[in-house]
Amino acid sequence: MTQATVNDFNHIITGRRSIRNYDPSVKISREEMTEILREATLAPSSVNLQPWRFVVIDSEEGKETLKPLAMFNQTQVDTSSAMVAVFVDMNSTAYLETIYNQAVEEGKMPAEVRDRQVPAIQGLIEQLTEEQYREMNVIDAGLVSMQFMLAARAHGYDTNPIGGFEKDKIAEALDLDKDRYKPVMLLSIGKAAEDGYKSVRLPVDTITDWK
Repeated sequence: MTQATVNDFNHIITGRRSIRNYDPSVKISREEMTEILREATLAPSSVNLQPWRFVVIDSEEGKETLKPLAMFNQTQVDTSSAMVAVFVDMNSTAYLETIYNQAVEEGKMPAEVRDRQVPAIQGLIEQLTEEQYREMNVIDAGLVSMQFMLAARAHGYDTNPIGGFEKDKIAEALDLDKDRYKPVMLLSIGKAAEDGYKSVRLPVDTITDWK
């Protein structure tokens, strides 16, 4: 059953917790998961390349594959409705013309702007080192991951971002080209079975300078 969407932004951001234990009886339909991902991908990305790629692990077989790669996060794997592996595509320019052509077709960009920007972006990316390109993509993956967590909250679900897993093994385990797809994080999602811990934040005056 689709959860009622919560539109109170303050409720969404102040109520977010990192949840590790979920109600295993609650399953998110692939239709609703698709909608959450669609909302997440409204996040910004460098020159709109959208380098993020997802693997939604929602089957028992898929979770068994994931378990040995996330040894310190077994509860999330076992109880969540799904685990979402977030990767960046190191060949994201393969979709550059598709993205910009669609923008023109939908009237969101003049054709002359597309014709100017596409070769300019291709030239820019070619000048980047692999490390620079990956860093750019990882920043974008962080943005989409945070938006995914907020979108999940709006749908009545909870999440936990996970960085502790076997990053050198996960792409091949999920049948991806490890040279092209680089892992960034895992996101567990489901209906919380317990209240997450509240946490504190440093005061804005401590972490901000005004010039």
